[in-house]
Amino acid sequence: MLTAAWKNYALKGDDANEATSLTRDEFEDKVEQGWYSCPVDRKTFKALIKRSDAIPARYFGLWIALLAASGATAFLTWETWWAVPAFFVYGVLYCAADHRHHELSHGTPFKTRAINDVFFHVCAFMTLREGFYYRWSHTRHHTHTMIVGKDPEIAAPRPPDVVGQVLDLFFLKDGLTQFRRLLRNASGDLTEDGKHFVPDSERGKVVFASRVYLAICGGVVMACVATASVLPAMFVVLPRFYGGPLSQLFNLTQHAGMNEDVHDHRLNTRTIILNPVFSFLYANMNYHIEHHMFPMVPFYRLPELHQLMKADCPAAYPGLWAAYREIVPALLRQRRDPSWFVQRELPRRASAA
Repeated sequence: MLTAAWKNYALKGDDANEATSLTRDEFEDKVEQGWYSCPVDRKTFKALIKRSDAIPARYFGLWIALLAASGATAFLTWETWWAVPAFFVYGVLYCAADHRHHELSHGTPFKTRAINDVFFHVCAFMTLREGFYYRWSHTRHHTHTMIVGKDPEIAAPRPPDVVGQVLDLFFLKDGLTQFRRLLRNASGDLTEDGKHFVPDSERGKVVFASRVYLAICGGVVMACVATASVLPAMFVVLPRFYGGPLSQLFNLTQHAGMNEDVHDHRLNTRTIILNPVFSFLYANMNYHIEHHMFPMVPFYRLPELHQLMKADCPAAYPGLWAAYREIVPALLRQRRDPSWFVQRELPRRASAA
């Protein structure tokens, strides 16, 4: 069955010049006005959205230290079998930039905007998702989550491309899409999707940044040629591919198989409970209902927000395995019947959307 036989997922409408900045209070207000919000004490909520420099500095400092240590080990053990586990760890940590750049795009982790922006653009390059373009794409994702024709980030359109999802464990399908997007945007002619949500005033930044990304990638290729070794690419660009499986497994839990065209994040988004290591790598994005419902709450406050909201939400999935016991059958069933979706049960005392 073709996707077109179910719904047309191409973006329609043009909200680009009406978009609000992710760093402004209006963004939180826009999400809350258009979507169901769990009852949370406003005084407590105001405390949760307060940002810090010290707390995220510890998170990012530990991540950078682990990345440096695994990278140094990989370099020193190159051309030995010890390099295999070293690069495995390095790749997993490198791909954790995907979740960090996502959070940084909201401008919420660091209190100091300049620090936030520097980390955002570094992490955006590491994950090969150009930052300026992504920031506006992600604005639309939050204001129109799983709304067909409005959300540019629906990861599993129905009927789902299961083969593509498997390829993206190593960033193969999406990686090709990202490079094509970089080439198109670098030419000065934004992609058709980009024209829907990138404001006119921001398009020059997208073009410039795309050119910088391609120049860096070209520099990595030249370094490999000059050294007659793939080693430079093993540290920059290639980790996004060989280190991607765990990152993709995290990302697919967010919305795959869930309902579309409903303005209730409890019905189109999953929250899962992960162990401390996975939560650290995933930057607490396992609390994804919480993140979508109140996107201005920093990632390090989401566990607290979860405790305040859980009585009004479906039960959280008790781990990655529990989530995939539902996701895999759901995607396979949607191949046969695109109208089917995972129906979450709200608590009896929960408010209806």
